[in-house]
Amino acid sequence: MTRAALLVVPASGKGRAARMAGSTAAALRPHVSSLTQLVAHDAEGTLAMAREAVASGVDLLVVLGGDGAAHLGIQAVAGTSTALGIVPAGTGNDLAAAIGSQSVEDVVLGTRRTLDLGRLSTGQWFATVLCAGFDSAVNERANAMRWPAGPRRYDLAIVAELASLKSAPLVVTTESETFSLDATLVAIGNTPNYGGGIPVCPGADAHDGLFDVTVVERASRTMLMRMLPTLRTGAHTDHPAVRTFRAREVSLAGGNGWIAYADGERQEALPVSVRTVPDALTVVGR
Repeated sequence: MTRAALLVVPASGKGRAARMAGSTAAALRPHVSSLTQLVAHDAEGTLAMAREAVASGVDLLVVLGGDGAAHLGIQAVAGTSTALGIVPAGTGNDLAAAIGSQSVEDVVLGTRRTLDLGRLSTGQWFATVLCAGFDSAVNERANAMRWPAGPRRYDLAIVAELASLKSAPLVVTTESETFSLDATLVAIGNTPNYGGGIPVCPGADAHDGLFDVTVVERASRTMLMRMLPTLRTGAHTDHPAVRTFRAREVSLAGGNGWIAYADGERQEALPVSVRTVPDALTVVGR
């Protein structure tokens, strides 16, 4: 049987996680030998509790929350034998979708498998997408908004950020080349989606040891507005202003103060460097 910990982040989904905590614990208990329930009220507490659970030797850490909570859970379980399960209760839930976990049933009935992770030079891990430029500015705005909930928040943030759209000089270095360009945004995908299901790197596969990188070069507001609807289908990669490539290591410099976001969480201003770490995360999902 499995020793498990359930990490609840009550504020996720405007209290949705708190409302789901009792039923989630009840659904998990018949499937594990022991269950420790942990309740975290801030990012620092979430990370500390996740690390304590892993250090105690649990086989499974189940995070009840959104992408931010899952991101903190990853910092604790990456590179260990502890598996990560996610019961989504946040705004975007992109990582839960990537591992095939939409409910507690997917955790208790799912199978274990490994995924690649991205790692920044700071030591931070990420599982979905690292972005900078226009899309990170959208993240900044969306995270500050209290309404609406769900993917619609990102749509409104996109419209608002168009008013101050600017390209910036960007230097991209991979293990095989360096190139410079004026860019509007850059996204480094371990998995395809960010922002609540937007396939910014539609070909990304967390099992191939490579990032899929999408760069949108200098774009006017009109051009970007025409491109935005194609983001929902992944067809933006056909646009002449979009460059895509794959790499194991990527460094970004320039950007005139662009802030990098990874898994929807604020990281640091450019320059940043990231690399793939194959099979660094064990997950449970369908």
